Amino acid sequence: METFLIRAAQLILSLSILVVLHELGHFAFARIFKVRVEKFYVFFNPKISLIRAKKILGKWNIRFFAQNVLPNERIKLDSNGEPLMNGKNHVMEPVPESELPEGDWRRYPETTEWGIGWLPLGGYCKIAGMIDESMDKTQLTQEPKPWEFRTQPVWKRLFIISGGVLVNFVLALFIYSVILFTWGREYIPLENATNGLSFSQTMIDAGFRDGDKIAAIDGKKPLELSDAIEMILIDHATTVTVDRSGTPVTIEIPENLTQKALASEKGVMTYRMPFVIDTVVTGSLASKAALMKGDSLVAVNGKLINMQQEVIREFSENKGKKISFDYYRQGTLYRTTLTMGADGKLGVGWRNFLKTERVEYGFFEAIPAGIGIGVQKLVGYVKQFKLVFTKEGVKSIGSFGALGQLFPATWDWLSFWELTALISIILAFMNILPIPGLDGGYIVFLIYEMITGRKPSDKFMEVAQMIGMTLLMLLFVYAIGNDIFRAFK
Repeated sequence: METFLIRAAQLILSLSILVVLHELGHFAFARIFKVRVEKFYVFFNPKISLIRAKKILGKWNIRFFAQNVLPNERIKLDSNGEPLMNGKNHVMEPVPESELPEGDWRRYPETTEWGIGWLPLGGYCKIAGMIDESMDKTQLTQEPKPWEFRTQPVWKRLFIISGGVLVNFVLALFIYSVILFTWGREYIPLENATNGLSFSQTMIDAGFRDGDKIAAIDGKKPLELSDAIEMILIDHATTVTVDRSGTPVTIEIPENLTQKALASEKGVMTYRMPFVIDTVVTGSLASKAALMKGDSLVAVNGKLINMQQEVIREFSENKGKKISFDYYRQGTLYRTTLTMGADGKLGVGWRNFLKTERVEYGFFEAIPAGIGIGVQKLVGYVKQFKLVFTKEGVKSIGSFGALGQLFPATWDWLSFWELTALISIILAFMNILPIPGLDGGYIVFLIYEMITGRKPSDKFMEVAQMIGMTLLMLLFVYAIGNDIFRAFK
């Protein structure tokens, strides 16, 4: 439970930072061009808001745990006082400000309503005269006003719409630069994997063997493990040369390896290291067995194995069973017996024996290096995105559950900011996709308007927005379903 809460807290904080800054990108350009912003909310606020505030006649009005301000609309009546209908729906009109009671926030539409909602799934910035996810169409039935989004030249609207994406991408570059300046860059060179690599069954079926050391991929030498994985699975390398017990072996990569790796939903390769305990989780099986930091496991059920992946695999195959294992402590061999739990985990952290390389960056070195990392991450994600359109890729789609699993089980600021930068790049790319309901959908319509000189009608934009939001909601529900399925698998 503690691990879940730590990951959830990191995810909520990360998304809150990114969503607020994304919406501030829209807000900033809107205000630069004198366009009114009606609402700016962190988190969503169905029915009620935790906090809502508005500056009225120079003074701040603040409400806590308050009902939301009602939409400024009423049913329009015909000359006989009967409600006007548009098909099955009532025709709505704004309530004149003179008819609103004193103190009603709707009397002051020129200032922004700020707030914090109670549903921590994002946030929003409601810009006057713009068809958005709120589907507020009453305002659009009136004569366009100079402070509305819809009356602005197309180039201004393009800046307002793309402001969020721009901020997300620039933010990622900034975070990567600060990370390099503050922590530097520490990584494990692939050549330092003295015990070679451990491979998934998918990779073993393709010709790899545990203990192989990757020497070259399509004639190029990868710097670190992540580079090797990208070259093989994303760039679709054709040959990999490995050092197998001192003998060079060339492996021909099957064309469908990427699809098989996605279908397995497991990591494809990891560094191979001895199973030496570094930490023991309180209350775990390891704690009950009195295991200690520095203990080195060398056998399970009499089978001589001492590498992390081999030991983990053996534990997993003996879930709920009684097992024995041997370990060395300060040069003395011990044996203990215990019954594995249903999860097949011992409850320990392992010591890293691999030598790392560290690169320090000065202020002026960190900026271009951070930009380079950000661009590289974006290019890599774009390459990976095409896999979503495969059968195996669709199954890997996830939502908040999948994102939460990316964060470490203990709070670590370096990991937090690295993941926040990566998610910021993902949000920037996803938002630029040409789907109605996303920023990219608006941008497509604006580009169409720039080329043809014809603006899509409000009715067309309403329909497109509704279709886009429906598709996005269905995708979101599907992603949540995948998260739930994986959680109980």
